[in-house]
Amino acid sequence: MLKAISTYVFIKDRLHPGLLDALHRGGAEAIEVFAAREHFDYTSRAHVKEIAGWFQSTGVQFHSMHAPMFSNYEPESGHGEQVNVCDRDKRRRIESMDEIKRAIEVAEQAPFKFLIQHLGLGGESFDPHKFDHAMTAVEHLRAFAKPLGVTVLLENIPNEIATPEKLVELVQTGHFTDVGFCFDTGHAHITSTVHQAFGVMEPHIRSTHVHDNHHDRDSHLWPGDGNIDWNETIHSLRTAPHLPALLLEIEPDPQKPPSAISSKAAEVFAKLEAIKANT
Repeated sequence: MLKAISTYVFIKDRLHPGLLDALHRGGAEAIEVFAAREHFDYTSRAHVKEIAGWFQSTGVQFHSMHAPMFSNYEPESGHGEQVNVCDRDKRRRIESMDEIKRAIEVAEQAPFKFLIQHLGLGGESFDPHKFDHAMTAVEHLRAFAKPLGVTVLLENIPNEIATPEKLVELVQTGHFTDVGFCFDTGHAHITSTVHQAFGVMEPHIRSTHVHDNHHDRDSHLWPGDGNIDWNETIHSLRTAPHLPALLLEIEPDPQKPPSAISSKAAEVFAKLEAIKANT
């Protein structure tokens, strides 16, 4: 599997070539950029150009971009308005869609393969209206992204809208044959089991978010630091019809310098590769 990692591990820092170098030194053959304005300002042509230049000069694959989770970010307060394409308020849904489209437009300067999209917020309850809003959002996003060479991937998250079963229902109901899934191991572990969620999502999986936890909260630990069965998980991923990237999405640790992140990533990739070789 393609070894990849998300810049989420550096989410508290402004993204720059030095941090990308650290991820590459850790063994990453591809990278997912997390679209948060304080980290990667997708509205800044200068910042986009800087990051695009790094990918072009190194040959590392710009694999995916995680869609924004906040808009109207205010550096003074350290937060913004939550992006939610399922919001009951039409104005907020439109604003959320506009924010995501700004991030997709990065592909004009820095081509990337996948947009990773959440449906709803963490813990959000289900109702038919929200499902309809999600359907409409996916339809518009896929149409906007396709001319730029970007495929929308929906992520299983801990709420009642983006469960594996509801995601399958959505793509089947909408006949979204060009929309895939990003399989999140940690989210699957805390909402059901990795094995169960993978079985539901398997035909549509195109990428992953690989992280661990203790089946209690969404802690985004390095694989092996929680209690997910990684032998079973890696074996399952290797049997997926569309062999996905093995993409680490790890909680930031401000106490660890980039060099420590590089070393840890290399160690984890080696352990997961060893599991692969023995399955």
